[in-house]
Amino acid sequence: MKAERIFQIEIVETLSNLVEISAENEQEALLKAQELYRNEEVILYPDDLIDTKFNVFK
Repeated sequence: MKAERIFQIEIVETLSNLVEISAENEQEALLKAQELYRNEEVILYPDDLIDTKFNVFK
């Protein structure tokens, strides 16, 4: 009879939402998007799920 082992499985879900930002340059757009996200003006929902990965750590 084989002995059972313990495995650590990391489950990683990727959510994605495309947001249009008006800005003078890419850096400004990124900063605005980050601020909107931090202020919960942009929220990712379960329907925004695009991928799930399972990683095994021994």
